[in-house]
Amino acid sequence: MAIKVHYEKTAPIDLIKDSTVAVIGYGSQGHAHAQNLRDSGIKVLVGNHNATSSNAKLALSHGFPVVPPADAVRAADIIMCLVPDEFLPEVYEADIAPNLRPGMMLMVAHGFNIHFGFVKPPKTIDVTMIAPKGPGHTVRSEYVKGGGVPCLVAVKQNATKKALQRALAYGNAIGGARAGIIETTFKDETETDLFGEQTVLCGGLSELIKTGFDVLTKAGYPPEMAYFECMHEVKLIVDLMYQGGLSYMRYSISNTAEFGDYHTGPKIITKQTRKAMEKALKQIQNGKFAKTFRAECAKGKPNMNKIRKKEANLPIEQTGRKLRKMMKWIDAKEIQK
Repeated sequence: MAIKVHYEKTAPIDLIKDSTVAVIGYGSQGHAHAQNLRDSGIKVLVGNHNATSSNAKLALSHGFPVVPPADAVRAADIIMCLVPDEFLPEVYEADIAPNLRPGMMLMVAHGFNIHFGFVKPPKTIDVTMIAPKGPGHTVRSEYVKGGGVPCLVAVKQNATKKALQRALAYGNAIGGARAGIIETTFKDETETDLFGEQTVLCGGLSELIKTGFDVLTKAGYPPEMAYFECMHEVKLIVDLMYQGGLSYMRYSISNTAEFGDYHTGPKIITKQTRKAMEKALKQIQNGKFAKTFRAECAKGKPNMNKIRKKEANLPIEQTGRKLRKMMKWIDAKEIQK
C-alpha cells in the first residue's frame, strides 16, 4: 500500500496560527517542539508540575511561561503531551481531562497510551499524533538550519472534521513538512515502534553486543579487544547503514567482512530468532507487553531498577568506561551512580 506524504504546500500552518499550544513536558522532544512552534509564530505555554525542576528552569531560560499542567490546558486550544509514557495516564486524569473543552486537539508524539486505552479522551475533541523520527535536539537543530526531521501523522478522533489538517499544520510548525510528513495510524506507529525497540534497536542489539563480548573474553581474548570489535565499531557500521542502507555498508567494508556477513549472519539470526521476534510482536499487538510495562511502573519499577544496576556493572561496561577515557573525540557520557 502506497504511503501518503505531505510537504509544506499540503500542511499549511494557517489553520493553527491563532491557536495557543500547551506543551506538557519540557524534555527531549518538549524543548524542540516548543521552540520550533514559537519560531513559526505559534503562542506556546509550557506545562510542568515542578516549577523548580531542571526542565522547568530550562523552559524559563528559553523565555517560555511555565505553569502547572492544568492551567496550561485551560489556556490552550491544542495540547501536546510529551511526558514519558508511564506518567501520561496520571497526568491526563489529574490535569488534562478535567480541563478539556469541545473542539480542542489532544496530541501525542507516540501512540502508546491512546492505542492501548490507558488514556481515553472524550469524543468531543480531536486526537492526533505528530511523531518526529529523530531525537529532540535534531528536531531543533534541523529546524534552525532551515530544514526539518520527517514526521509521522495519525488521527484517532476527528471531532472537528479538521483533525488531519490541524495535525499537519502542527507538524509543519515544528519543521516536519520541510522533510515530509507521512500518514500512518496509531496502531501501526505504536506497534512498529515497540517492536523495533525491543527486537532490534535496543533489546536485540544490546544482547548481540553483550553476547559477542562474552564469547570472546571467555575464549581468552582481552576485554579491550572484545570491546572494540563488539561495541565500539558498531557505530562505524551503523553510520554506513544510516547513510546508504545495507548495500552502501557492504560496499564500504572489506571483501572479507562482506563475505563473513553473508556466510555467518544467517547462522546467528536463525529461524528460532525469527520465531522469538514473531512472539514479541504478538505480545505487543495483543497488549500483553503494554500491561506488563504498566504493572511494573505501578510497583515503582523494581525489576527495571534491579536490571539497570546489574547491567551498569557488566564487564563490557567497566571496560568501556576505561577505554572511552582514551578517546577524547567521543565526548563520552557516563551515568553518575
